[in-house]
Amino acid sequence: MTQQAVAPTRLAAAGPGARMARPVRWRDRAGTFVRTALLPTLLAGCATQPAPELPLTASGRMSVRVEAGTDRPAQSLTASFEWRGDGERGELALLTPLGTQLALARWRPGLVRLTTNEGEWRFDSLEALAQKAFGERLPLQAWPDWLAGRPWPGAPHLPLPAAVGARTGGAGTDSGGTNGEAARGGPAAAGFMQLGWRVDLAQQARGRIEARRTQPPAVTVRIVRDEAPGTTP
Repeated sequence: MTQQAVAPTRLAAAGPGARMARPVRWRDRAGTFVRTALLPTLLAGCATQPAPELPLTASGRMSVRVEAGTDRPAQSLTASFEWRGDGERGELALLTPLGTQLALARWRPGLVRLTTNEGEWRFDSLEALAQKAFGERLPLQAWPDWLAGRPWPGAPHLPLPAAVGARTGGAGTDSGGTNGEAARGGPAAAGFMQLGWRVDLAQQARGRIEARRTQPPAVTVRIVRDEAPGTTP
């Protein structure tokens, strides 16, 4: 995967013969220039205004931990987040507890971009962006569906056994709680396996979702949505 840092434009890039453009003087002739030369550009800009702000999909607190590997120590990140859009077109903002923006990821077909206080980078996939933002490749395209408590439709999945994800009633039992509902084919779900991740929905009613990848380096993502106040990842 490739990533490209977008550097600020410098005058020197235009060559040694480049000169600073003279400012437009607001005289009659300059006014004629604005009307004849710039008006089509302004009209074109009005016709290609940015799309309206995407609706808020989810917000809350997120923690990401990447276990130590053979060549690097463990890494972790805890931040508030605001997620807008979906896996095809959207944005993810990471914020401090005071609301200061740490990073902003934006994506749409043909463009995946990450902006931090260090600069701006462009990538060819959301997973490559996640490598830069979190230190490991995360399936960000699937997260809008995972946050909603369902598998991403873009890849196969396997349901988790109720005894693994429910944590109620004891392994292999059918006595009450989520295990009994799952054994009878009820609506409660322990979670699922998808894209090499174990997505645990046992505490989804409290706004908690946990996803683990056991393949080295192991990664754990914990989400607490704002609908469940007073809890921490």
